[in-house]
Amino acid sequence: MIGNDVIDLALARVESNWQRKGCLDKLFTTKEQNLIFSAKNPTLMVWILWSRKEAVYKIIRQEDGLRGFYPLKIENTDYDSGIVCFNKKEYYTKTVQKGDMLHTIALRNLQFNKISELNTSIEIHKKDEIPFIITNGKNHFISKSHHGRFEKILLLNLS
Repeated sequence: MIGNDVIDLALARVESNWQRKGCLDKLFTTKEQNLIFSAKNPTLMVWILWSRKEAVYKIIRQEDGLRGFYPLKIENTDYDSGIVCFNKKEYYTKTVQKGDMLHTIALRNLQFNKISELNTSIEIHKKDEIPFIITNGKNHFISKSHHGRFEKILLLNLS
């Protein structure tokens, strides 16, 4: 399973106010808030941590079918290595910033070398709101993310 999240940082600056009262308490654990407040760039740290949570959430949807809003149950437990946990399961994340684009990929294993980025014009199907593509008669789950000017569609090649 694969998850990814992309954030248009320029749009996020305009549309979101993470500093409003109570916002961080709804989205981030105490440990994560400490990372935010000790960061050189707290705003960027908010979006890195949030992007990791969103990418992991997409895997959780694929694995367990769980829907809902439970960001405090998805925790960035090891910031430097990109480990995020949910229900005692570890997920591995990699986050890259290029200009105003922040992109996170999440996996259950460390097979980041087996990821392919797909063309955004590819035909995407959905089953229970989970995206997949069909190649050679087989269904392959993918992860699609878009925000503002950016869109990423990823496939984990395990064959």
